[in-house]
Amino acid sequence: MGSFFNGYHGPEHFQPYLSRRSFLKRAGMGIGMLGLADLLGVDAVAAEQADRSNPMAPQAAHFAPRAKRVIHLFMNGGPSHVDTFDPKPALQQYAGEVLPGGNLETERKTGAAFPSPFEFQRYGKSGIEVSELFKHTAECIDDIAVIRSMQADRPNHEPSLMLMNCGRSLMVRPSVGSWVTYGLGTENQNLPGFVVLCPGGFPVKGPQNWTSAFLPGIFQGTHIDTNHKEVEKLIQNIRNPNLRYREQRRQLDLVQALNRHHFQARGSEDQRLEARIQSMELAYRMQLAATDAFDVSKEPENVREMYGDTVQARQTLMARRLVERGVRYVQVWHGAGQPWDSHHDIEKNHRRLAAECDQPIGALLKDLKQRGLLEETLVIWGGEFGRTPTVELSQAGERKQGRDHNHYGFTIWMAGGGVKGGTVYGQTDEFGFEAVEKPVHVHDLHATILHLLGFDHKRLTYRYAGRDFRLTDVYGNVVHDLIA
Repeated sequence: MGSFFNGYHGPEHFQPYLSRRSFLKRAGMGIGMLGLADLLGVDAVAAEQADRSNPMAPQAAHFAPRAKRVIHLFMNGGPSHVDTFDPKPALQQYAGEVLPGGNLETERKTGAAFPSPFEFQRYGKSGIEVSELFKHTAECIDDIAVIRSMQADRPNHEPSLMLMNCGRSLMVRPSVGSWVTYGLGTENQNLPGFVVLCPGGFPVKGPQNWTSAFLPGIFQGTHIDTNHKEVEKLIQNIRNPNLRYREQRRQLDLVQALNRHHFQARGSEDQRLEARIQSMELAYRMQLAATDAFDVSKEPENVREMYGDTVQARQTLMARRLVERGVRYVQVWHGAGQPWDSHHDIEKNHRRLAAECDQPIGALLKDLKQRGLLEETLVIWGGEFGRTPTVELSQAGERKQGRDHNHYGFTIWMAGGGVKGGTVYGQTDEFGFEAVEKPVHVHDLHATILHLLGFDHKRLTYRYAGRDFRLTDVYGNVVHDLIA
């Protein structure tokens, strides 16, 4: 259960005199603790637990929500919009030539126009063009709203990841998933409200991408390495090898009684201990619930075949199983590091990456829809920024057949959860370098996500360090044209 202890136990305040009560509380797992447990009474502690306000209990939003839960498919590293969902035939006209008006400044030097090596085709009744890379996803295009005019602040991974996930480029702030669970709680008290699926380790910036920051620690995302299949490896310390379930409950009741006594005797408002108390209880309950939720082998064979037999397929199917069981926010990362960061040979790299995730994404959208879950589940796809329509150059000026980062204009899409499917919103210039029509900043995206979940982003606040903070800081406008 140790991996779920979100709080930090700081050093005790020095006391020159120990009262009898203090001595009992510091006497280890011996007679003193047993006496105190008897004094407090396990039954009384359980009653207190039941009556106490649960920060993860389902909460009412500001107004009737269109979406109740979120699956965020994060293509970390930055997929190229001009190779996926934003076709730019004008690039072919200027292939190998300098773009009229020159190139915008990005992180690295870029050169001539670089046409997409991938074919685009119109799909669905809406006739939206999608690259051959995402033909499975494209089959669901009439349920998708494609935003082709996204904008971020900087052409670097770290600040752009922080902006997309936490609403600020530089300062450590609570992540979107933490804000959502803070506002709505979760519908399943036996699983974390905010789950992060990422195979092979952490992305760039690691747990800062799903931090609760100054929000209570219980709202922080729980990372799962989906490279593993067995639940014992997926979730560290999920089982106690030495104690049976009932014995663990008795031990935990004793520890929690001590924690509560410590908390109440000092009238403490420090939320770190409260976060630890909550996470210990959650870790205990997860021993049964997680075994079921993360075991995709329990799915019918035809469902598993629809998703495929890969890591991406497995974790995408896990995401559906989690939201189906009441988890509020699930973020699905493509992999450790920044896999979509194709500075070299973008044709080879993007083709491989899309082949890994396209079938599972298409399956997810179809699966949610046929189960009646898509209507109340907001699915988001995209990275931290896009890529340049021009070729990246080496220091010697040679073409690298890849693209640099591009924060001036890129694409994300949303589906389900009250989104107006089969639509394209905004556009970049004729080459795909900059958003020129109906630009949507990341703050606007966050405001829209919260609106779909039933929140006025200006009113979902948390008081910290003398001021009221919110996900969108002092920015953001809801894009109502995206809402059905």
